[in-house]
Formats: sequence, structure tokens, C-alpha cells
Amino acid sequence: MNQYFYLFETEFGLLKIESIDSYIVKIELNNPISEKKLKLDPVIENAFLEILEFFNGQRKIFTFPIKFNGTNFQNKVWNELLKIPYGQTVSYKEIAIRIGNPKACRAVGMANNKNPLPIVVPCHRVIGSKGSLTGYAYGLSLKEALLKLEEGTK
Repeated sequence: MNQYFYLFETEFGLLKIESIDSYIVKIELNNPISEKKLKLDPVIENAFLEILEFFNGQRKIFTFPIKFNGTNFQNKVWNELLKIPYGQTVSYKEIAIRIGNPKACRAVGMANNKNPLPIVVPCHRVIGSKGSLTGYAYGLSLKEALLKLEEGTK
């Protein structure tokens, strides 16, 4: 198993991208501590370039290979998040309904909190039922900034 990570400076803070066997498996913001090998391999470089294009408003869809390592429920939620179109938001309740478990709003929120691929798996597009910005592992100010970026009001 080849496992690497690399750190990049962005306008949204320090971005860490991690790969295992040519799949992107984790993206973190402002968390540079790791015991894995620091190496800029081609899959990480491509992922960073696509994320940079996203930050610059030039990309709406990511094409690099990703792999989830979560529970069945988390994987279901994360796959549903991938279906939220760029620039749109949905509620936690709507995601719960879409995955066939309408009472699992809080569990959807917890799965979002454990999302290993933020930005790419757009948990920032999930909001409260009344349109409020609620919960984001990297803080509501970053969630708001990402939504504004997608609205074109960055």
C-alpha cells in the first residue's frame, strides 16, 4: 500500500491532501500533522490543481479518483452529497429522505462531520431546514465562504 500526503497553501488555509494507491482518500484544512510520507505524487498534484481551479471559480466538478472508508450509512450519505449540484443547497432532512431514512437528520449531520473529502464531497452545501448555516467541521465562516464562492459572490 502506497500512502502519501502533501500540503498546499491556499486562500482558505493550509490544505492537506492524502492518497492511498492512487485514490484521494482524505482532504483536511489547517491540519498539517501526520506521520505518513510527504510526497507530491501525480494523483495528489492533479487533485490540488482541480481544487485550486474550484477556489478560483473555474471548476464545478472534480474528476480525480476518490475512495471512501466509512460505515455503510456514512458512505450512503457521502454518495448522496456528490449529487448536490454546484451552487445549490439542500437540508439535512432532504438528504435523510433521499437515502430512505427520513428521521436520520442528526445522523446525516454526524456523517457530514466525518466527511473525509470536504469540498470534493460537498457537505458545505447542506444547510438547516429553515435555510440557516449549521454545522461545518471547519467552521461556519469557511462554509459561508465556500457557498459564496459557488454563488459567485466571493
